[in-house]
Amino acid sequence: MTGKGGAVPMKPPEFARRWDENMDFHTGFLQHLTKVVPDIYFDEINPLLEKEEEIVQMTILRPLEWYLFGEHPDTSLEKLRQSSTPQLCGKVFKMGETTYSCRDCAIDPTCVLCMACFQNSIHKNHRYKMNTSTGGGFCDCGDTEAWKAGPLCANHEPGAAGAVKESSECQLNEKLLSQARKIFPSVIKYIVDMTVWEEEKELPLELMTREKMDKYYCIIFNDEHHSYDHVIYSLQRALGCELGEAQLYTTAIDKEGRKAVMKGTYVACQQAKEEIKKHSKNVSQHPLTVKVLHADIMSHQKFALRLGSWLNKLMSYSSDFRQIICQTCLKEEIDSEKPCLISTLMLWDAKLYKGARKILHELIFSSFFMEMDYKKLFAMEFVKHYKTLQRDYIRDDHEKQISVTAFSVQIFTVPTLARHLIEEQNVITVITETLLEELPEYLDKNGKFNFQGYSQEKLSRVYAVICDLKYILISKPTVWTDKLREQFLEGFRSFLKILTCMQGMEEIKRQIGQHIEVDPDWEAAIAIQIQLKNVLLMFQEWCACDEKLLVTAYKECHLAVMRCSANSSSWERTVIHLCGHTLESKHFKVSTNPVSIHLPLSRMLAGLHIQLSKTGTISKLHEFLSSEEFQVQLLVEYPLRCLALIAQVAAEMWRRNGLSLISQIFYYQDVKCREEMYDKDIILLQVGAAYMDPNSFLLLVLQRYELLDAFKKIMPTKDQDLNKQCNTLIEEMLQALIYIVGERYVPGVSHVTKDDVTMREIVHLLCIEPMAHSAIAKSLPKDENNETGMERVIHKVALFKRPGVSGHGVYELKDECLKEFNMFFYHYTKTQHSKAEHTQKKRRVQENRDEALPPPPPPEFSAAFRNVVKVLNCDIMMHILRTVLQRALELESHLWTEAMIQMVLHLLALGLLEEKQQLEKVPEEEVTFDFYHKASRMGSSTLNAMNILMILEKLKGIQQLESQKDMINWVLQMFETIKRLREKSSLSAVAAPSGSEFTKVNEMQSTQDKEKAERKRKAEAARLHRQKIMAQMSALQKNFIETHKLLYENTQELQGRDVMEEESTMPTIDYSRIALGPKRGPSLTEKEMLTCILCQEEQEVRLESAAMVLSACVQRSTALSQNRGKVLELSEDPLFMDLDLSCGIHTGSCGHVMHAACWQKYFDAIQLNSRQRLHVEQVFDLENGEYLCPLCKSLCNTVIPIIPLQVQKINSEDAEMVAQLLSLSKWIEIVMARISGYSKKSLQEKQTVLCGKEMENSSSDFHSILSFGVQPLVKYSNSINEMVVLFATAIYRIGLKTAPNEADPRIPMMTWSTCAFTIQCLENLLEDEGKPLFGCLQNRQHSGLKAVVQFAAAQRSTLPQSVIQQHLVRLLGVLLPGLKIEDTPSLLDIDLFHILVGAILSFPSLYWEDTVDLQPSSMSSACNHLYLFHLITMAHVTQIILTSTTANSCTEYPSDQSQEDSEEAHAADSFSKEICRYTNGWYRPTVPGWYLWDCIKKGIASYLRCAALFFHFLLGVPPPEELLLVSEESQFKALCGYLSLPTNLFLLFQEYWNIVEPLLQRWCADPVVLSFLKGTRITLRYPRKRNKLIELPEDYSCLLNRSSQFRCPQSSYDEAKYPVLCLFCGAMLCSLTSCCQEMVNGEEFGPCTSHAAHCGAGVGIFLKIKDCKLMLMGGKNRGCFYPAPYLDEYGETDPNLSRGNPLQLCHERYWKLHLLWQQHCIIEEIARNQETNQIFFGFNWQLL
Repeated sequence: MTGKGGAVPMKPPEFARRWDENMDFHTGFLQHLTKVVPDIYFDEINPLLEKEEEIVQMTILRPLEWYLFGEHPDTSLEKLRQSSTPQLCGKVFKMGETTYSCRDCAIDPTCVLCMACFQNSIHKNHRYKMNTSTGGGFCDCGDTEAWKAGPLCANHEPGAAGAVKESSECQLNEKLLSQARKIFPSVIKYIVDMTVWEEEKELPLELMTREKMDKYYCIIFNDEHHSYDHVIYSLQRALGCELGEAQLYTTAIDKEGRKAVMKGTYVACQQAKEEIKKHSKNVSQHPLTVKVLHADIMSHQKFALRLGSWLNKLMSYSSDFRQIICQTCLKEEIDSEKPCLISTLMLWDAKLYKGARKILHELIFSSFFMEMDYKKLFAMEFVKHYKTLQRDYIRDDHEKQISVTAFSVQIFTVPTLARHLIEEQNVITVITETLLEELPEYLDKNGKFNFQGYSQEKLSRVYAVICDLKYILISKPTVWTDKLREQFLEGFRSFLKILTCMQGMEEIKRQIGQHIEVDPDWEAAIAIQIQLKNVLLMFQEWCACDEKLLVTAYKECHLAVMRCSANSSSWERTVIHLCGHTLESKHFKVSTNPVSIHLPLSRMLAGLHIQLSKTGTISKLHEFLSSEEFQVQLLVEYPLRCLALIAQVAAEMWRRNGLSLISQIFYYQDVKCREEMYDKDIILLQVGAAYMDPNSFLLLVLQRYELLDAFKKIMPTKDQDLNKQCNTLIEEMLQALIYIVGERYVPGVSHVTKDDVTMREIVHLLCIEPMAHSAIAKSLPKDENNETGMERVIHKVALFKRPGVSGHGVYELKDECLKEFNMFFYHYTKTQHSKAEHTQKKRRVQENRDEALPPPPPPEFSAAFRNVVKVLNCDIMMHILRTVLQRALELESHLWTEAMIQMVLHLLALGLLEEKQQLEKVPEEEVTFDFYHKASRMGSSTLNAMNILMILEKLKGIQQLESQKDMINWVLQMFETIKRLREKSSLSAVAAPSGSEFTKVNEMQSTQDKEKAERKRKAEAARLHRQKIMAQMSALQKNFIETHKLLYENTQELQGRDVMEEESTMPTIDYSRIALGPKRGPSLTEKEMLTCILCQEEQEVRLESAAMVLSACVQRSTALSQNRGKVLELSEDPLFMDLDLSCGIHTGSCGHVMHAACWQKYFDAIQLNSRQRLHVEQVFDLENGEYLCPLCKSLCNTVIPIIPLQVQKINSEDAEMVAQLLSLSKWIEIVMARISGYSKKSLQEKQTVLCGKEMENSSSDFHSILSFGVQPLVKYSNSINEMVVLFATAIYRIGLKTAPNEADPRIPMMTWSTCAFTIQCLENLLEDEGKPLFGCLQNRQHSGLKAVVQFAAAQRSTLPQSVIQQHLVRLLGVLLPGLKIEDTPSLLDIDLFHILVGAILSFPSLYWEDTVDLQPSSMSSACNHLYLFHLITMAHVTQIILTSTTANSCTEYPSDQSQEDSEEAHAADSFSKEICRYTNGWYRPTVPGWYLWDCIKKGIASYLRCAALFFHFLLGVPPPEELLLVSEESQFKALCGYLSLPTNLFLLFQEYWNIVEPLLQRWCADPVVLSFLKGTRITLRYPRKRNKLIELPEDYSCLLNRSSQFRCPQSSYDEAKYPVLCLFCGAMLCSLTSCCQEMVNGEEFGPCTSHAAHCGAGVGIFLKIKDCKLMLMGGKNRGCFYPAPYLDEYGETDPNLSRGNPLQLCHERYWKLHLLWQQHCIIEEIARNQETNQIFFGFNWQLL
């Protein structure tokens, strides 16, 4: 700052000295701020942030530091930094940051570590979970109460980072502390005062010392009601600002919470405020929050937050600083009702904007939360104001993570702190009362909750209070004091009040007649049940910790249940009778009276009852509750109604009540709720069965299921619906009885542990089918720590089967655990029950065993539940079982089903197993359970009466029960076993059984043996039948092979022949396999018959026939690019491909064939259909010619015409003679003469200038080229010509991104380019996969490449030959010294394989004559191909030598004497000297010859492999056998032989030395080459690098670590980022934010779309690091999500890190992803994915 008259600005020490002179620092400090702050922050519309920060440092912060330390601040801070290693990390998490929790060591899941602490802790090698922070929490490193082991990371260990001794740690001198006590209170009071300042026009008196100006700001505040677009619209309409400006304002409002959008007078700002509010209300229910603030107020508020950040920094250096600040914030003013400063900030939190909250929360974190004593004091203040804070939060609209209420998790989860708050401040009562105070609006006249018309937003905020209850209960106390017990009980009573309001809430009544019009709201009640599930369990566990507490809690809960029941006890009572037993009960019918599934109070009692049983306190139940007080029948009443309701819903009696009831019942039994709903109801019924008379209990069950009449007499009725209802109700009741007597796997109900329960759950899940780890975990209930316990036990019952390249790993049940399968497992849904039964029966059939699925022997009931088994052998149960079985015998009756019989058999089995267990355990006379005798007793005294055994014997003969026959036999055998056990003890005293009994037993066994024999006979017959069928199929297969021998012979050629077949069926071929030159071998062609996939007609491929086409996809590609960062500009001259292959045109095909006419009809039909369905989004873009292959649904955008290969026969003798006459020099002379002749005829002589000598000698030889053999031009049918033009135009349109133009001279260039590039891609792919060059191509690759090459050769005939000639001349201009053409590129700038393809395919144009259509004969073509290939090969060798040899490289390769003395090494030495001569010494041959030869062999391999593929598909000459194998050494020789090259490539130069000299002169003296050799230019080295996806770290947490350090280059805001990683180049981009979006031609593009455009020519693979999933991009409007290649230890991916397990890179999946890219199948994969998952239609991919 400059004073008046341009005075020199004061330095910080001078400011500090002035404050020293002033006795009252507070006054002096405020006066200073009054002078400087408004001048610093003078412009809030367009602030100069760097300038403001510089002045603030200079005029305020540095002076404060000087005043504090009394010396240079940097020196003091460095001393402090070195002398203190804070034990607590305290890093505050921003939204989106990665956190880590150790499942082995964390006290609870809320204990987390930041990235840096985790990487340096012991937990890195434990079972950990990764999660994404929602913001607001902080790192627990150093908190000993948060960890069982390893509380400190290496960074925070005492003595870490060379810290000094502990004794001297941060011991501040008294003078410094005195200064701090003087400065900090003033600073903090200023921060608090300005943060909570409400006045809009006036500042506090102590800051008002200057003239007031009429300068105001209109400020918009952030809220959650308005979207980005709403705010932008309002700003544009109200202020008239541009779109870009409005977007900047909106971004700032969202990030900071407020933004000044206008500066002016008070009146002008008020007008703007009203306008903004008016326009914002037009687009939303609420107007935007807008204020007008004086500029000085705005300045001071902004600076107050800056001071807060400064304090945060200082506190990290010293504990003493933190304590002084905490003391200041907690100090209450004497004789003032105002709360302390920290309370003031908390109470004002809901009124503050986002930016202010963030700074102040960080201030609290870095002060109070870093000092345990002050954290306790802060917690007490927090609890004191808890109700107010939660009420403000519930009425606020900001997110939880930026509310002060989010601190609860940091306070309540600390065990010692939680105990203290319960004892001293009764925090459980405070939290529960907060809930009760916030929910009264939902209470009905009966005091029950009714959430009809609820506010989802408000209730979701109320859930935060329930979460706090969970946090406070998360750690159970080990020691109970009287005060803790008393306070907990008070909180428990308060919690029971909430449960009382929920007991019986939202009752429903069966709808009769008319269907319900509107489904009632049910979600809120279920959501609260889900939120409370773990809280209920935790209350029960807390109660169980102390016997005295448990008894008191049980009595309180029982009393509450009785009170609720008393309120609804106005029902009249009725007496019911059956089988001589009576029961008096309420006259209540579920089908007519209101019923509710919400019974949390009853279920809490059930949970406490279980705890009583587990602890053994249940034996004293009668001491504190008499049987009259207990009223067990009343306790059973409500859960029984619930089960009866479910039964009636299953019987479709409630179908008029709509979907809401079905949804509630789904959740009632679902894993999210069942622990505290369905399971507890079963337990309550078991309590009822244990304490009630068993006959009375069953009478009550029959009454509530409304089945008394059904079991008293058979009601004859013709109403099928009523019969069906009755049957379903009986089935449901029998199932409930099975559960009551059979489900004992609950700790307390029987002597089992939690692990036993988990194992049983897993066993029954895996009995359905093998399942993935996540699927099992999802089906198991989670505890308060979000754990299922499955990892502890799953290895005992299941084996893990690892996944392949796709899919996921699964667990399969161990065979020894199959015996534990219970068909009527109570957690099975109906679908799961059916599937499990089918699976297990199928398994038993495969093992040749019977299909009986009896229940496994259940564990013994604990003492409290021992009487439950009496239900099985009571009179009414026997009556029920007998009645059902008798009805099955009476076939005319419709009151039975097979399912009923199945359940009756299961109940019989349970009874028999129970009796067997008791008999085996104790002597018979002590066994009171007499199920066998009661089942053997006659049902009545009538003549035709039968006992259950007799009925079962008769049921075996009923056809309808054939599937239950095995189970009936099993039950009968069990009866026999029980009989023997009962007789065993009295064998010596009692005579042997009568003969009739023995006969009966023998008959039974005989029958069973016969059945087993019959089953075995049938299985053997089935096996023989299968064998016979397989033999017939084998014979048919052999016959087919004989009939179609030719087809199989060809297949064998591709895949390698069997030796025996080769000797017997394949004659020896004696021709030479050479593709080029006069010794060229014959083409292998045969008649090609193809079938159209659309019309199914077969047609031979011929030149004169109608065209047949292959569906194809043409796309731009950077798969081979050697320069990934290069900007892909569309070239006006695509004749030459850059050396770096930066962007090519790839053509791929799925290999499916159609008639051209059929395809055209199909495409037209798609277009018509699309026009008629405009509202339906399509996977493909019809405007760009896209469609889906009719057969495989691959994405295509054109078709390739299928052109037959033309057989070219060569007479070997004539060929030899021509070869002797036509040497390379002669051939070049003839070619030059022909070009010269055309130049004279045309008007383009200026383009081609021949050297004088060539011009003189060539004029008379214009026609000499024809003398070596010509033939008429091949004629194609019109249909083929049309398709050739169509495909060529498509390549041109897509490759150059331009409108189609059939006459454009660049069309042939694009044709040759796509042919060459497609071959290069295929060669690269084969090399990548380690496959041989020939014999391993997929059918789609083989047919596609063959069609592309033949098309490229034929396409020349559809264009003027003069155009082709011009292109040829330019191509040859690169090679031949005699052609001087403008803009001819250097040898170091171009890819020579593209030159080869272009030259070979365009060369026949030189044979064109005006009067006749000619083309070269086979013999001429052979010579042309040979010489062109040799020329270009020599150029490529020169290219490799020039670019790929450096002096320091050869030391990397060891050599031996044989290498150095080889012929090739000597030739290389000589040739490099020649190169040196032609480059005027700029090329220095500093490497040995052997190394140079090695470079050439490696560098030229790819070129030779591509050439072999090209000539094979062009000419049809079969390749040598060696190329069907993978061998680097034999491959090189085979390639040279196939391509007519000497294996020593230098012999080429020696053979043609007479013409090589001018060629070398032409190539080496080029200015570009010389500049490269001089070091002023760089170029590519050979061999080219084979592209791969970037290298990813093995551990996914390393990627998360990288992403946490990512900073968006376009944004200054420190908000959460969503980094994505490009797997092509490794660039990290900022996604899902507006900061990095670009505007191109009026369209917005996201960073991924923009990056993919130049990195992958529109295609991209991006890894969303925070979400752990891939994005495949295929253009601006096309993309899909794809599984990441990271798997957890269970072989599963983890999208969105929802499970959080450690992830490791799966190399197989990453390789598959690499192949997807290199095979150019990304667009195809996107199309398939979008077609399958149509949910992503309408997703704006271009903004990603």
